[in-house]
Amino acid sequence: MSEIGLPLDLHFVLSRARKCGERLGGDVHDRIAAAVYKRAEMLAARVVQTPSERAGEWDARLDDIFTSRALGYPIMLLLLGMVFWLTLAGANVPSELLAAVFLDVEGRLTAFCAAHAVPPVVHGILVEGVYRTVTWVVAVMLPPMAIFFPLFTLLEDLGYLPRVAFNLDRFFKAAGAHGKQALTMGMGLGCNAAGVVACRIIESPRERLVATLTNVFTPCNGRFPTLLLLASLLTGGSGPAAAAVVAGVVLLGVAATWTVSFVLTRSCLRGLPSSFALELPPYRPPQWGRVIVRAACDRTLVVLRRAVTVAAPAGAAVWLVANTHWGGVSLLGHLAGVLDPLGRAIGLDGFIVAAFLLGLPANEIVFPILLMGYLATGSMVEIGLGDLRTLLLSRGWNGLTALNMMVFSVLHFPCATTLLTILKETGSCRWTVLAAAIPTLVATSVCFATTQVARALNP
Repeated sequence: MSEIGLPLDLHFVLSRARKCGERLGGDVHDRIAAAVYKRAEMLAARVVQTPSERAGEWDARLDDIFTSRALGYPIMLLLLGMVFWLTLAGANVPSELLAAVFLDVEGRLTAFCAAHAVPPVVHGILVEGVYRTVTWVVAVMLPPMAIFFPLFTLLEDLGYLPRVAFNLDRFFKAAGAHGKQALTMGMGLGCNAAGVVACRIIESPRERLVATLTNVFTPCNGRFPTLLLLASLLTGGSGPAAAAVVAGVVLLGVAATWTVSFVLTRSCLRGLPSSFALELPPYRPPQWGRVIVRAACDRTLVVLRRAVTVAAPAGAAVWLVANTHWGGVSLLGHLAGVLDPLGRAIGLDGFIVAAFLLGLPANEIVFPILLMGYLATGSMVEIGLGDLRTLLLSRGWNGLTALNMMVFSVLHFPCATTLLTILKETGSCRWTVLAAAIPTLVATSVCFATTQVARALNP
């Protein structure tokens, strides 16, 4: 290269043109130099890359990997498994520490109530009902959210999530749905109510309704504590095996989303799928401050506040149900007895089905309600992982029970907040009822089929 940054052959041409111009006169020299410089500019535009063009080339190379038919899906699954593994591995210790702190505070509250002669009913509702429910939700939900949401936001900030939507576009087109449904599912991972609101980005009313009715199959953050706990119990730890189990159940939710979308678009929501242009943003270094603020304030704290707001009155109501007796048996026990035949048919039991029904206000309280029924204590309980495994085995649990509860947790009806959001978005009670009935039917059918196959293989 020469001093002026042009290739040597261009520098030679310019030198010759300059000498010819000196011999032929200044006017001719100017014309020759202008022509040569114009040619040099054209060549430079073709062979010289600016930094932005080099970045675009790198984006293209990365997209050839992340959006390819051969590697796009395996990379998605690998990243999904890594996120779940990091969440599982990192959440156990903080959860145990928070539970220990809350248990100590509960002891102090109980001592205070005893010292001031607080009526047992008031102590039961406020401490054993409201306080234990809220602290369970915080101890179980906060550590996983504090890990999962930053990781999810990091992938979003890097520019990877639009590539996921691009990969799944063909997937949803085959079901007659809209490619943007993948983006609404991503929002549903945090909260199904937020995922339903995100369906507004779909212009077609028919396809928006399909995405709204199927968003519940994306496990929200309220279901993840139950999934993570059951995966740990099923695999005996919180390593890669547990992460693989959780990832597999999430993929089951994706399969249910596709299947139900396929059925809806060929029955009551029949129509031609619309097209859309998805602009893939450039890859960029993460803005760590923005990632932390968005993950903590816009997602973690918002979801936690909603869960606590719903869990507090639900804890009081559940305590009353568990401590109101009729014929020597609590109302919770009576409800479980009525539901037991249905529960056994789908590989669960009456207490599990009752816990899901009473957990309608918030999915986070399903497992605490189940423990309350099993222990017949009439209040929420704190129990270690080893003691919990022993308790569940004594109640007739096995691997099939844990698996079916995970499946039912992913596929069952949405929480009350999501149902109210669906009613507001659709303005229709009929579609809201279907939004609860469809996933309940799917969850029951899948668990029934799984149970029958397992019993046939192991009579």
